[in-house]
Amino acid sequence: MFIEQAYKGLHEGWRYIIGFLIVFLFGWQIIGVIPLFVSAFSRSSNVGEFLASSEEMFIDLYPGESNFYLVLVIFTFIGGLIALIPVVKYFHRQRFVKMLTSRATLDWKRVFFAFGIWGAFSVITTFIGYYLAPEDLQWNFNLMPFLGLLAITLLLLPLQTSFEEFLFRGYLMQGIGMAAKNRLAPLIITSLIFGLMHGLNPEIEKLGYSVLSVYIGIGLFLGIITLMDDGMELALGFHAANNMFIALLVTSDWTALQTNSVFLDVSEPSAIGQIVPIFIILPILTFVFAKKYKWNNWKEKLAGRILPKEEVIN
Repeated sequence: MFIEQAYKGLHEGWRYIIGFLIVFLFGWQIIGVIPLFVSAFSRSSNVGEFLASSEEMFIDLYPGESNFYLVLVIFTFIGGLIALIPVVKYFHRQRFVKMLTSRATLDWKRVFFAFGIWGAFSVITTFIGYYLAPEDLQWNFNLMPFLGLLAITLLLLPLQTSFEEFLFRGYLMQGIGMAAKNRLAPLIITSLIFGLMHGLNPEIEKLGYSVLSVYIGIGLFLGIITLMDDGMELALGFHAANNMFIALLVTSDWTALQTNSVFLDVSEPSAIGQIVPIFIILPILTFVFAKKYKWNNWKEKLAGRILPKEEVIN
């Protein structure tokens, strides 16, 4: 019943097309980038240098200020969130919570369960990796910059991860589902879009385009648990834990998140080393969620038709 929550608002296809353009172009790519562009422009030596700046060059404008740069990057997502909320409320006339879950209210126990289990896994595996191969993880802890990072991670980073879930597993999942009248199309399409949206990340330049399969796989995992659980609570908790603990625990000079973390990864990365664990660990985590929340009827929930409006409203 998750996708069918769109019936409780104005759900014509053209509304989702215009709404997505408002959120993506006006909110995310215009409002959201203003602080970053103004700040970067003020630090560039000339207009030509600024216009030619790549993401890596933007980062170079903030030596020793990774916390400040992280805030600017997160604000781009906040810009998208600022646009998404009124689009859902006024353009679709839909209660925002109905874009998040089929339950009456957001189930915070689910959010914190997913956050806790993935956060614990991230901490344990990071320190096991440090114990087994200390030459790959260099101690990078510096108290004051780390405390600043901790504050940013707790207060702002969940806004970034939540916006991505709201947009992909919520707004687009429901919109594409309304158009396709089935569940499989939005699951596949949102996963592909989610993966391709990460195509400009520095990891792609370092490891090659094959690593896009990691992002697509994560998108598929988040879509599956959203549809099976009839809400995005588990996806919200997982995504927040993933980005927050990555930011706090391990950074490197070739990833999108370069932070004042506990460790600096100085190993030579490989695409296989990034791809294989994801396609082993995430199915196991899906099994854990399925057992805890007693999921069944997988075929219907992942590939079934969308119920007619009268069956949902009545």
